[in-house]
Amino acid sequence: MARIFQIRKPGCKSLTIILIILSYYQGVSQSLSFEPCVVSVQSSFRGISVVSDTVVWVSGNNGWVGRSVNGAIDWNFLQIPGFEKFDFRTIYAFDEHSALLATAGAPAFILLTRDGGTTWKEVYKNEDPAAFIDGVDFWNHHEGLIYGDPINGKMLLLYTHDGGTTWQLVSEQSRPMLHDGEASFAASGTGIQCLDESMVVIATGGKTSRLFISQDKGKSWNISTPEIIQGRESTGIFSVNFWSSRNGIIVGGDFQYDSLLHRNSLYTRNGGKTWHLPVTPPRGYRECVVHLSKKMALATGPSGTDITRNGGKDWQSVNDEKSFHVLGISPSGKLIVMAGVNKISRVRR
Repeated sequence: MARIFQIRKPGCKSLTIILIILSYYQGVSQSLSFEPCVVSVQSSFRGISVVSDTVVWVSGNNGWVGRSVNGAIDWNFLQIPGFEKFDFRTIYAFDEHSALLATAGAPAFILLTRDGGTTWKEVYKNEDPAAFIDGVDFWNHHEGLIYGDPINGKMLLLYTHDGGTTWQLVSEQSRPMLHDGEASFAASGTGIQCLDESMVVIATGGKTSRLFISQDKGKSWNISTPEIIQGRESTGIFSVNFWSSRNGIIVGGDFQYDSLLHRNSLYTRNGGKTWHLPVTPPRGYRECVVHLSKKMALATGPSGTDITRNGGKDWQSVNDEKSFHVLGISPSGKLIVMAGVNKISRVRR
């Protein structure tokens, strides 16, 4: 059984920062409300899955997982037995009962719960010293991909057709060969995105940083090479987010020099064939980007959170609070949740 700590009212603190954001096209105002939540455990949260306007899961180090079923107001935190020293940077939840977790580092584990986190089943284990899982996403409730750092030069790529109950290594010819010093970042678990019925985008970083784009669920790949900062193990793409098959944003930078503004974000209008640098970049290294509408997106990182209202061309400060790592948004767009070092916040609009 997992150790469970339940947080009751008051839930999120009453402190609210109201930020007025002018809509870029409609000319009307919209407000974002940042509401810090009560977090009773010590964990650096880097994984998030906002299933709906009510159901949210987070995951972090020291074996901690958090779940809310009332819109991130009240939280249950669970520490998984046997995994107290593991870092869960990757999470994908299907509903309030079912979720997948993956560990960052070797040995690599994938865990599955069907009872709201009370019990967890090991559904995959890789003891290779190079095994390191970076992210997961699904096209539907059955089919999904997990990716990770290279093993013997090839990207770790796992496929499920049964909702994560079993995982198979993708065929040798379909797993991309990576360059020396090219891997991926599990800073927010958002270096992979499945969209439409069969498209998937995967970001790599380090000495080489590229995007691998597939239109057939990872059987074949086209490679895109945005001019993101790279060349060091600490540089590259950290997060990718497309809001259609043609329009997307990448963010990243250099986590060792997180105030650098140089080539830390780009946007595309043609499915990744070409990428454009913003006129006004985010205010430094960013670990996660999530779109709120066709033109509006939020990006967060250790030094703050920025917003774009024109699809990534210009960025402005929206919150200076530090130490956030990850953002998630519900399918309806009504609930946004941020998480980071010992903190979770609701972002309402």
